[in-house]
Amino acid sequence: MSRYVLAATLLGVAACGTSTTPEVADGPATALAIAREPAEGERHLANIRQLTDGGENAEAYFSADGRRLIFQSTRDGRACDQQYVINVDGTGLRRVSTGAGKTTCGFFLAGDRKILYASTHAVDTACPPRPDPSLGYVWGLDPFALYIANPDGSNLKRLTNYGVYTAEGTVSPDGRTIVFTSLKDGDLDLYRINSDGTGLQRLTDAVGYDGGAFFSADGRQIVWRAWHPTDSTELAAYRSLLARRLVRPNRMEIWVMNADGSGKRQVTNLGGANWAPFFTPDGRRIVFSTNHHVDRRSGNFDLFLVNVDGSGLEQVTYGTVFDGFPQFSPDGKRIVWASNRHARNPRETNVFVADWRD
Repeated sequence: MSRYVLAATLLGVAACGTSTTPEVADGPATALAIAREPAEGERHLANIRQLTDGGENAEAYFSADGRRLIFQSTRDGRACDQQYVINVDGTGLRRVSTGAGKTTCGFFLAGDRKILYASTHAVDTACPPRPDPSLGYVWGLDPFALYIANPDGSNLKRLTNYGVYTAEGTVSPDGRTIVFTSLKDGDLDLYRINSDGTGLQRLTDAVGYDGGAFFSADGRQIVWRAWHPTDSTELAAYRSLLARRLVRPNRMEIWVMNADGSGKRQVTNLGGANWAPFFTPDGRRIVFSTNHHVDRRSGNFDLFLVNVDGSGLEQVTYGTVFDGFPQFSPDGKRIVWASNRHARNPRETNVFVADWRD
């Protein structure tokens, strides 16, 4: 993961149905207080705290009780992401994935009695090879599968077994439904299943990338990022990369649909990469990350708000570096996101939490 990495996103386990003993990792004793950047701009954010300190840490998501976060990190000298849990005050950092392969997109479910994440460890315990740098910025569509485990990482069970990229899983507020992205039918589409792995339903069928989906707080809607090629040249380029298990995520817009897949509608039409969307607690707006307003080669992404009908675009963060992966706490009083602000080196990404001011 780098400061350009989006989400939600790309995506591990040891032998199926087994788990290594989770380890306690070093971390700050408490969260570090951080000023707004700039102080006069980020009016929605108050009492900003930095929860991690060093390395690449991102995709942090709240537990249902709002007391913990699960996130992915390359800490401890690892070459690719593993899953960690941390208390919202910065204490109790602990690895909960196997330590093998590559993982992504952790999430709590079943009233915080279980965790969900994707992993490649069943295919290979080593990190997957990185894409050819001569191709520019592309994501590797590694052979992830979805797994569930106890919150400490024990009792690991494989949930999907499609043999291709299956990741970006998140859970409905009632814990009964998982939405995820998979290549199982030859394209990057959204699917939903019951939390026990039954009841598979395909939600999207347009050619192109559909991913990074989240439910609204009432469970009735799904928001996601998408790019659907609009001409023959774009389509050929997309399919050429897809055949090599790659995708180029430099163009995406925000979409919304009903939880059953009906009522699809595009929310943004901004250009650039608009991604990592999440509903506000009242379901009326969406917070997301975007580079539509800056030089797209700069690596700068900011958080924005937009109404679900596409009106009322409002900037939330004003840094000159990466801000992404936002999520509101279940009570709507806090927001968590990943950022390169205050980084000690260009590849450092940390997890931040702030009180939310509407």
